[in-house]
Amino acid sequence: MTETKRTLRVLSPDDAAPTVHGAGDAYRFLATGAETGGAYFMLEATVPPGGGPPPHIQTREEEGFYVLEGTVEFLAGEGRKLSAGPGTMIHVPRGVLHSFRNQTDEVARMLIWFAPAGIEQMFLEVGEGSEGYAAIAARYGVEFPHP
Repeated sequence: MTETKRTLRVLSPDDAAPTVHGAGDAYRFLATGAETGGAYFMLEATVPPGGGPPPHIQTREEEGFYVLEGTVEFLAGEGRKLSAGPGTMIHVPRGVLHSFRNQTDEVARMLIWFAPAGIEQMFLEVGEGSEGYAAIAARYGVEFPHP
């Protein structure tokens, strides 16, 4: 078995990091699968008023959210809605319908992580704008059950 060499990573707020845009949001990569041995992928999301993805399901990853600033409205499962402010953590198991939306007039920020890693390539492809978001997402096991 080949062991992946992992190293300590420190990323300060002013350090350059890949940032992509999708669903009206900015996603700054904090730790990729290449850096975590495939264990997880973490990003910082900046969600403007009205921003956020449509309801979707990740079939391959667990997903977690931690709200840093602002208030974000979450759909977690069929019909469960909650308002999440700073300090709120939400864990979404794979296979559960979810979405988030900033319905305020202020920018919201949160940490989002996926385990295992792998979905970061989807964010890069969506950021390139080469084709429709749903087609790209489908290749990474992300489903949009409601048109």
